[in-house]
Amino acid sequence: MGLLSEGSPLSWEETKALAEHVRQHGIEQFINLYSKLRDRTGDVLKWGDEVEYIIVKFDDANQRATVSLRAEEVLSKLQEKEAANPQNVKSLWRPEYGAYMVEGTPGRPYGGLLAHFNIVEANMQYRRAEASSLLHDGEVIMSITNFPRLGCPDFTTPPYKPTPDSGVTHSLYFPDEGIYNGHPRFKTLTRNIRERRGEKVAINIPIYQDINTQIPVDGSHKFDPEAAKPDCVYMDAMGFGMGCCCLQLTFQACCITEARTLYDQLAPLCPIMLALSAASPAYRGFLTDVDCRWNVISASVDCRTRQERGLDPLTSNKFRIHKSRYDSIDSYLSPQNEKYNDIPIVHDEAIYKRLREGGIDHSLALHIAHLFIRDTVSLFSEKVHQDDQNDTDHFENIQSTNWQTMRFKPPPPNSPIGWRVEFRPCEAQLTDFENAAYVCFVVLLTRVILSYHLNFVMPISKVDENMQRAQKRDACRSSTFWWRKDVGAPGRVAPQTGHADNEPCQEMTIDEIVNGKEGVFPGLIPLIESYLSGMDVDADTHCSVQQYLKLIQRRAAGDISTTATWIRDFVVTHPDYKKDSVISEKINYDLLKTAYGIQSGTIAAPTLLGTSSVSKTNEDIPKALSRMMSKDCP
Repeated sequence: MGLLSEGSPLSWEETKALAEHVRQHGIEQFINLYSKLRDRTGDVLKWGDEVEYIIVKFDDANQRATVSLRAEEVLSKLQEKEAANPQNVKSLWRPEYGAYMVEGTPGRPYGGLLAHFNIVEANMQYRRAEASSLLHDGEVIMSITNFPRLGCPDFTTPPYKPTPDSGVTHSLYFPDEGIYNGHPRFKTLTRNIRERRGEKVAINIPIYQDINTQIPVDGSHKFDPEAAKPDCVYMDAMGFGMGCCCLQLTFQACCITEARTLYDQLAPLCPIMLALSAASPAYRGFLTDVDCRWNVISASVDCRTRQERGLDPLTSNKFRIHKSRYDSIDSYLSPQNEKYNDIPIVHDEAIYKRLREGGIDHSLALHIAHLFIRDTVSLFSEKVHQDDQNDTDHFENIQSTNWQTMRFKPPPPNSPIGWRVEFRPCEAQLTDFENAAYVCFVVLLTRVILSYHLNFVMPISKVDENMQRAQKRDACRSSTFWWRKDVGAPGRVAPQTGHADNEPCQEMTIDEIVNGKEGVFPGLIPLIESYLSGMDVDADTHCSVQQYLKLIQRRAAGDISTTATWIRDFVVTHPDYKKDSVISEKINYDLLKTAYGIQSGTIAAPTLLGTSSVSKTNEDIPKALSRMMSKDCP
């Protein structure tokens, strides 16, 4: 969730008055940090995953499923081990937006050994078991991207009513009690985003139109006539987006140049992985015509005013801003890729000039000046005045509330941590096997990119277009995506010069991008397999990796379903479904019960996981766990 400063939160009016102070000092902090660490080299590959979970409460007697608002209580227990012995824990736990959510990561980052791929799933299993041990009867931890009836009446345990005329959300559907209360950041963000925008956020997701689907979908357009669209599922609170779960990865590079390379080369992969991991077709008790959470979250934190959205002339605001602060990136970072930045990069000219005077090159200065067109939306009184030579909280305040597909992360001051990038598009999967497969697939791609000097970069406008295609219903099987044909793979010559308009991109399916298209593109998995063929891989790791790659391969080919397609198929074939796009209490209960059975291995799911759904590491979890605390393994 980003920076978690401690202190007393300021009101929006107080925060607004200090916005320029935060911006100017944040830039000075970045310049100082950059000047100290720009030449830092020699950091080793380290990486780690973040999995977000929802606490679900099953009421078997009444066949209802709700979210349990016990995250703060559970989290306090989970963090006791870290507090007692921070250098010797297998997992780390952090709060997330929802009062029903927790986030788990490995206790230490993984490194460059291929053998680490053999313990990723084991660590995920450990995290799930650790959290599960603290739950009450009927409660379970689930790595579902979205709770299908979030925002429906009494969707929480204990139940609370929304307060449309008071509180921080002013939502028709989402009660303030659904927001994590153990840290003031979350409610402060919610209130300040709404107040900065000048109105509630408005999320409209097109309904999945079945033969009995009603239009208008419900009465939302009567209560919020200017915001709610009658043929969409309407949501009006930050919780509908930030209350979703995702799967993220962070990589430490050896130096700033390698970090910028990874940022650029992974950016075109973001829409592909979003479509491949699609897992959220249901919102506020309805089936929608999308499969992913991305645009929902984007709208849920869209703090742009009417002027910034282009609805009113610019008078009191400085910029017309084309995207929410949660969206896809707008520019590449490496100087050699500047020619692919083919959309206008709105930026603060004065900040850009100061960054250039501070020794920052054009591409990086443009990136930072673009991030800093945003105001801070969360500020604490104790953090207003800082030492710009040694603090970076003002920089991170704005950096960490630009939630983009990729994030470029400077080293923290006075820290052994190096230059990093964060890969953010993937949706959470039901099982640890699936989550481990997606993690290992992306990590292997970073090794292939750097080892083979591959070039996936394409015009940024096509990456934007791909992001919208990726969220469409069944995009993994039915949509095509722009992709670069010649990436400089072994045996092929990558173009070294030229302009963006003559670097060949072609529309391909996910299957063709992942598994290859003869005579056009070799495929991501064949490139990984070529890389692995030259490595010394032990038998256990080889078996694990092959099972992970097989899952990705079959999902891409359409042989097995994405989670989103599996959920949609479950709903529309449920005996209680009325062909009206409505997910009733009973359907929701049965869906989540079945999903939990798949997660725990008691229910087979051949259409989702294939016939071989038990991984090599699942068979030997105790052995893998015992290796976790060795000197070579995190």
